Amino acid sequence: MNPLTLGVLYGIVTLIVMFSGMPIAFALGAVATGFMYFFMPAASLDTITQNVYEEMASITLLSIPLFILKGAAIGKSPAGRDLYSAIHAWLHKVPGGLGIANVFACAMFAAMAGSSPATCSAIGSAGIPEMRRRGYSPGFAAGIIAAGGTLGILLPPSITMILYAVAAEQSLGRLFLAGIGPGILLVLLFSGYAVYRARREYKIAYAAYQQGGEKSAYLDDEHFNFSQKVEMLPRVLPFVTLLIGVMVALYGGYATPSETAGLGALLAMVLIAIVYGVWRPKQISPFITSTIKESTMLLFIIGMSLLYSYVMSYLHISQSAAQWVVDLHLSKWMLLSVILLMVIVFGFFLPPVSIILMMCPIILPPLKVAGFDLIWFGVVMTIVMEMGLIHPPVGLNIFVIKNIAPDISLKEIVWGVFPFLLLMLAAVILLCIFPQIATAFPDMLMGVK
Repeated sequence: MNPLTLGVLYGIVTLIVMFSGMPIAFALGAVATGFMYFFMPAASLDTITQNVYEEMASITLLSIPLFILKGAAIGKSPAGRDLYSAIHAWLHKVPGGLGIANVFACAMFAAMAGSSPATCSAIGSAGIPEMRRRGYSPGFAAGIIAAGGTLGILLPPSITMILYAVAAEQSLGRLFLAGIGPGILLVLLFSGYAVYRARREYKIAYAAYQQGGEKSAYLDDEHFNFSQKVEMLPRVLPFVTLLIGVMVALYGGYATPSETAGLGALLAMVLIAIVYGVWRPKQISPFITSTIKESTMLLFIIGMSLLYSYVMSYLHISQSAAQWVVDLHLSKWMLLSVILLMVIVFGFFLPPVSIILMMCPIILPPLKVAGFDLIWFGVVMTIVMEMGLIHPPVGLNIFVIKNIAPDISLKEIVWGVFPFLLLMLAAVILLCIFPQIATAFPDMLMGVK
């Protein structure tokens, strides 16, 4: 059986097993083991444990549980709520200021947690009720939190980018830096839409009130005096300091990503102990339990995905698929469009972790031959995978929002996130036209490659 035929069979069997309802890690491991049994030497089965161990024995992957612990400590304490409240107090005078506050809170929390669902849950649990209490439509309130949560896999420290750096064999520090410019771009696009949408909803509410309708909370004039604003800062500043300190340690060359993750996790635990008095074993237990569960799940998926990729490589499936793409002789930008379309389709069914580990061996060689910067592509791919987090049928962030706001219908959430999908698409187009948005910052701090 030739490699391409074998590759088609490999893909079909993988889809069948995944659609059977088997968890992703078990599905990938079962398919890889089955193909090892039928198409590889019998002795290869004896090396499964060794292969998985060797693939996962990466110092870069060590940072994942530590970043998860940092995110859990901040996300499951009142830090996320206080961060949101402080930003809202300072931005309440701006049209759509509450929406902008949620975007900024999501961005800052994402930069501390590195997880999209954690960002959605931490900021959404406070932000959605507040926006709805002040008259924001349910779809808009849900959409802006779901979209803001996606920043968790783009802004450093991003767990998804850590995996891409491992799979693509690229510098993690450079990749983290490359995510900052596009992250700021998305924050600005989301904030701009929040202003536009809030003004539109305000006009509708005002017109309805003028015609004798009920007065919307949109029309209430909320006020924070300067002393109230200043009072909110002491609880927020330590965590902002933590964020800045971690970034300085990482990009200043004072610590490796793993050391930075350990430092961030330790300081986060110390801060919640000092600021919120969370230090007793009973109080810390949820953070540790959550970290162990999420880390175990994620690392198990990574291990099985790496075994899956190893089998693809051994059977020459990934090499043949990459060569087949090259032999199509597509133009540079048509090749990129086809590959990103594949990422979007995979995003309908798979989380970013699986997409990266399954697709990188196939798509990166043709992109490299075509002359694309793999750091730049990692950022573009991450934004496209962000879109997968907020579009059906899987759309993880959609279901996180549904969980924290069960009274908002799924239809309202889906329509609420749709404008943000268009904004993300616009960001991808801008990155293609102006790649310096992603590459300028790492080139400036780390030198041109």
